[in-house]
Amino acid sequence: MAKFVKHGKVEDTKADGARWRNWAREQSCSPAAIVRPATREGLVAAVIKAAADGGKVKVAGSGHSFTDAALTDGIMLRLEGLDRVLDFDRSSGRVKVEAGIVLRPLNRRLDELGVAMANLGDIDHQTLAGSISTGTHGTGARFQNVSAQIAAIELVTADGTTLELSANSDPDAFRAARVGIGALGAIYSVTLETVPAYTLNRVDRARPLAQTLYGLDELTSSLDHFEFYVFPHTDIAVCRETHRTGEEPKPRHPARVFAQEMVLENGVGAAFSGLARQFPQMGPWLARRASATVSNETKIDKSYKVFASQRHIKFTEMEYAIPRQRAREAIERVVKIASRPEHQVAWPIEVRFVAADDALLSPSHERDTCYIAVHQDRKLDWESYFREVEAVLGAMEGRPHWGKRHFMRADSLSQRYPRWADFQAVRKRLDPEGAFSNSYTERVLGPVA
Repeated sequence: MAKFVKHGKVEDTKADGARWRNWAREQSCSPAAIVRPATREGLVAAVIKAAADGGKVKVAGSGHSFTDAALTDGIMLRLEGLDRVLDFDRSSGRVKVEAGIVLRPLNRRLDELGVAMANLGDIDHQTLAGSISTGTHGTGARFQNVSAQIAAIELVTADGTTLELSANSDPDAFRAARVGIGALGAIYSVTLETVPAYTLNRVDRARPLAQTLYGLDELTSSLDHFEFYVFPHTDIAVCRETHRTGEEPKPRHPARVFAQEMVLENGVGAAFSGLARQFPQMGPWLARRASATVSNETKIDKSYKVFASQRHIKFTEMEYAIPRQRAREAIERVVKIASRPEHQVAWPIEVRFVAADDALLSPSHERDTCYIAVHQDRKLDWESYFREVEAVLGAMEGRPHWGKRHFMRADSLSQRYPRWADFQAVRKRLDPEGAFSNSYTERVLGPVA
């Protein structure tokens, strides 16, 4: 066990033979070493040493990406030790935090300051750096993704330079780093644009799918946050309809939360998943049964507690961002594919809506977006199903979520982003030797030009 020592701080380095796996246990690698910096100086030292030795360096977050984005046989950096709140400007609502902080404790600390994020995804186990780097989003037709809520980024490049990026200091590098896919450097800190803490009222209910699709424009415009799930082999949409409210939070009793989220959503879900794996022909029946278990449920609580859902069942996922105006056609076609018996799908299709933003490689770049996600048991044949869905959504100008499975490569991806060349120019400028590259970045971004 080697040690990095910097300014009195000790940073552990696991020796050769260390192994890393992602949350879904599908992606794994054996880095030469896993380094856990505890200070900015330690992070800089680790990056310089890795680059000076001629090796590669990758930053791994919480492993919630389904792709091989974090894999390396060089140095892997884990930033969980960099989890401090560094500064809070009450007048502007800006909060500067170290980028290794996990979203769940971050949200609690923001709440203690009386502020919150304007929009969040439904998973709060990701690190902040990981969530913005892959373009994590929530839902809400008037709300942008997580990376769009950032005012500044401190990025450590391969030579140890710490850059303070913002829309004023270096606009292109800032917009590149907001969804940088780990290809530009290691993020040390992030300055968040927050809003005053608020309460959400969420109602979960089942609606006829045809009615939901017909009323998409009204639902997305009248609700602050709207999403729905469709189980294949059914004509039901399980809708989550959420609006901001002046009501006081009404936390549910812990026993009720446990029964709903752990027993029903995860426990029953796990049982259904196991049955589908053992008896694939039961997929249609299981999907119909899962859809039938949905009952009206209301949740009124602090925003971050309503946004987040607990996910303990392991699965694999692909998600595509398409122009919002093509949502209805796309959903109907994906449901039809998922309902074909040869795909053996019992998992739901998830649909969300996000406003346009200006990050260079954001899937929502310069267009209002509908996200469509498909899921499958990771031990079943997911690839044929995902490829067929990708062919449909790709033909609709679809852009893949960077943290989820897809089969596109740099040659096709470059045609989908108006400022692809600008991102590549920033990449060449910040990481000219490709120290932060791996097989994933080579595949989806190409080599450093």
